Amino acid sequence: MGFDQLFDAIALVLGSGSVIYVLLGVALGLCFGVIPGLGGTTALALLVPVTFTMEPLDAMYLAGGVMGATSFGGSLTAILLNTPGTAPNAATTFDGYPLAQQGKAGMAIGASATASAMGGLIGLFTLLLVIPVARELVLAFGPAEFLLLTILGLVAIAVASRGKLLRGLIAGGLGLMLAFVGSDTVSGELRFTLDTDYLWDGIPLVPTLTGMFALSQMIELGLKGGSVAGTGSAVSGRISGIGSGVIAVFRHWTVLLRGSAIGTIIGAIPGLGGTVASFIAYTSTVQASRDPESFGKGNIVGVIAPESANNAKDGGSLVPTVAFGIPGSAETALFLGILVLHGIDPGPTILLQNQQEVYGLIVALTLSAVGASLIGLLFARWLVLITFVNVHFLVPVVVAVSLTGVYVLDGKPGDVVLAMVMGIIGYLMMRFDYPRLTLVIALVLGETAERSFHQTRMISDNDMLGFMAARPQSLILIALIVLTLLLPSLRRLPIFRRSTT
Repeated sequence: MGFDQLFDAIALVLGSGSVIYVLLGVALGLCFGVIPGLGGTTALALLVPVTFTMEPLDAMYLAGGVMGATSFGGSLTAILLNTPGTAPNAATTFDGYPLAQQGKAGMAIGASATASAMGGLIGLFTLLLVIPVARELVLAFGPAEFLLLTILGLVAIAVASRGKLLRGLIAGGLGLMLAFVGSDTVSGELRFTLDTDYLWDGIPLVPTLTGMFALSQMIELGLKGGSVAGTGSAVSGRISGIGSGVIAVFRHWTVLLRGSAIGTIIGAIPGLGGTVASFIAYTSTVQASRDPESFGKGNIVGVIAPESANNAKDGGSLVPTVAFGIPGSAETALFLGILVLHGIDPGPTILLQNQQEVYGLIVALTLSAVGASLIGLLFARWLVLITFVNVHFLVPVVVAVSLTGVYVLDGKPGDVVLAMVMGIIGYLMMRFDYPRLTLVIALVLGETAERSFHQTRMISDNDMLGFMAARPQSLILIALIVLTLLLPSLRRLPIFRRSTT
């Protein structure tokens, strides 16, 4: 079940100085998590060029620390300021902030910390159980299946944004167009390079990710102005009662397990992510409760459910990432950018050829899930003060660090220009409600899709449909693609409407 590799990874982290990278990632993740609008995607986008000179495993530890800590960091501002640090923490505000107004902020923070840590551990344990099965599954897949998987990943992400299917497909199409810039993977012919040498190797991933997530977010904050959070009475005063919140999590262990299971399952579906997981966990808890009227007024269970799902989704989102090279979320897409930077192919070979890095990431996420909760409990009050920094001081610092890191990576001025262009495009996509994640994942998967398409065409002697029809695994994936595309229409059927009312 991979426990030998896991124990080796634990010994490697604890027996060397690499654990400092995990702690550094936790600190960064907490700081970026408590600042609404930033979160793990922005933190990882900034770290991609920083990891250039690091060893691959150290880069994994740093990224894992960030990914495991941002969720809990975001819950602090959700509870104390009624302002979610990250989108998935929005469900925590429903009962977390009323508890803070009642003088029970410590209880809510204690419950959030414990639920986050336990949810993360449960999600990662599930990932450990899935990896051996996923390895066998990867070996049974050929070029046709990988082509269908990339299509399924893009369709799932587009459909996941309810009411924005067309916009998601448009964003995915734009991402594929960008992926086809540069030399052809089969013939080597140059395409769409605008007669510039810079584009011969295609659209670089790191400047694209930095612009699309970090710079676009800074543009939005800069235009909004002021501080990230206004004045909040819940921040003043001493935070106490943390122990009662910790005990409440274990008292309501069924809520913890339900939320963790929902987070793991939802996280494994590309494009859904923590926001969907936390809201489903919250609503399912309300529906299962004997006292649903108490929710929204300071019910501690309303904090436990979304926070356990929020952290459990990290383990779930790594399932499609490590098994098939399909990012399960924006954070894992940026994580794949770090892999590319260190010469690791972001495809199914990750699980077969880079087990040390995969298990190293699992160890880092495990340590950060627990470490973030402990550190967050100790420094909660001071971490929240970051949100009162004026954005006109925050934005220049983040932009300067982002562009400097992008330039230092390869020393190409074109990377800086590309990052700024992608930042503007990313802001416009946010402004007009187009999903950025679909574009990024299409860019990541574009080369794999094109290569698999040509390989399948050559293997099948140009009879791709007949070739796929003779393979059961291909037929299953085709059925899943069709079903995913039909989901928006199925949701409008009377039977589904009655089940959701």
